[in-house]
Amino acid sequence: MTRLSTHDAIIIGAGPAGTSVALTLARRGWAVALVEKSAYPRRKVCGEYISASNLALLDQLEIGEAWRANAGPEIRRVGFFSGETCVESPMPRAHSAKDGRSAKDGFGRALGRDILDCLLLQAARSAGVEIFQPYRAVAIDRDSELQMVRIQAGNEATMLRAPVIVAAHGSWEPGPLPSQLGKTNRPSDLLGFKAHFTGSSLAPGLMPLLVFPGGYGGMVSADHGRLSISCCIRRDMLARLRKHPKHQSHLSAADVVFRHVMDSCRGVRNALESAHADGPWLAAGPIRPGIRSCYERDIFRVGNAAGESHPVIAEGISMALQSGWLLASELACPPNGRAGREAAGKRYEAAWKSLFSTRVYAAAALAEIALSPGSATLMAAIIRNFPQALTLGARLSGKTKPVPGFV
Repeated sequence: MTRLSTHDAIIIGAGPAGTSVALTLARRGWAVALVEKSAYPRRKVCGEYISASNLALLDQLEIGEAWRANAGPEIRRVGFFSGETCVESPMPRAHSAKDGRSAKDGFGRALGRDILDCLLLQAARSAGVEIFQPYRAVAIDRDSELQMVRIQAGNEATMLRAPVIVAAHGSWEPGPLPSQLGKTNRPSDLLGFKAHFTGSSLAPGLMPLLVFPGGYGGMVSADHGRLSISCCIRRDMLARLRKHPKHQSHLSAADVVFRHVMDSCRGVRNALESAHADGPWLAAGPIRPGIRSCYERDIFRVGNAAGESHPVIAEGISMALQSGWLLASELACPPNGRAGREAAGKRYEAAWKSLFSTRVYAAAALAEIALSPGSATLMAAIIRNFPQALTLGARLSGKTKPVPGFV
């Protein structure tokens, strides 16, 4: 017999975007269901850096102190590693939304998603959110003024019903839901890879951008002595590398990418020559940068489902957390019918674009330069002569932009 459960909102995906919505709504008295397909803790392809502008929001979500206790060192320098070029410059300090003065936490830090997501999920559970995990959402259908979400775990099926549905499932994995993107396979697709290392010699307060033929990435010192390295590479470049004689057929795609990055960036070689892998490499993708509809087919979207920047600017978690909070702010009370949801969707989309569109466009421009061989060479020359361009780039990426409504 299929179980039926009714809520004010159903959120699909328990990453930073989904839990941000769930926590905020639950603390406003909503009955919230949160559906997550993966068992926790789990590692995820992600840069893991969180800008200081989010820390007031983390406090609002009541995980701020736990985050501070676990996250890695403050990132006070931004760098650039490409070929033989290794340059660094000061990271701009975040400012308060209220008066523009320096914020209490002026610099961002990194925390592994295996820890961050568990902190957020536990806070959601403590706030009264009903969590279905590991369950996969397999269908969404209308039931009069409500919507029905069918979720499944093995042979066990459950039907959830609510007027508000929030897609927080990301954009990288195709699926049967109307909010999920179709599958594509293009030579220009960017495929993501990520790993942790211990024993790195990277300066603890430095976060360098890595630029190499066919891709880009980043490194940052995260929690408990771990270094997080993440990167993406064009599908056609990866295929070319795997055919090269020096990459034996037994090597995985991740091993090939790692060797390519090490060969292409002296700064990476120096940082990792004596380091040890902490767990296997992870892979995901293709990455789907761009701005999408925030409300479509009666479904609100947050996180990467609503839109994502190229990860070249390391703002993915920031945008996820903030988009969830923006949506919850527009849903002051359960919307009255479809017209109410559409009005909330329009307000949310306007707020989303106001906060994020500049960094999405800036990231696209920077990624295009990094992925073009001639432009990447020019970029390295400019940064060698004008290191302060790194500081300006960090500012343009939104790392100092306060979240509206927080002091």
